[in-house]
Amino acid sequence: QVQLAESGGGLVQPGGSLRLSCTASGIIFSIYTMGWYRQAPGKQRELVAAVPSDGSTNYADSVKGRFTISRDNAKNTVFLQMNSLKPGDTAVYYCNAVVRSRWSDAPRPTWGQGTQVTVSS
Repeated sequence: QVQLAESGGGLVQPGGSLRLSCTASGIIFSIYTMGWYRQAPGKQRELVAAVPSDGSTNYADSVKGRFTISRDNAKNTVFLQMNSLKPGDTAVYYCNAVVRSRWSDAPRPTWGQGTQVTVSS
């Protein structure tokens, strides 16, 4: 099985920065797209940013120019650098990875447990 371990959430003032990390472990043959989603109270989970295995990136319009996603393939880790944070960024942030555990397996999406990000003065 594959597990995703997230870290880096917390409380920050508006305008501040946080860096989230997510590392995949377990039986891993290959990892395809890695990404971050978020869910605010009363709202649906939404894509924040994603980075496929080719290194290209895509972002939600609401975070473009403020957030940067990157990955370290050697460490099976994805990062989300969040700058110029706003109260509207407050949410639980979830890591997602599409993983093939064995060469014979189909790629499957895996979720982390979530990490709280609160932006407040």
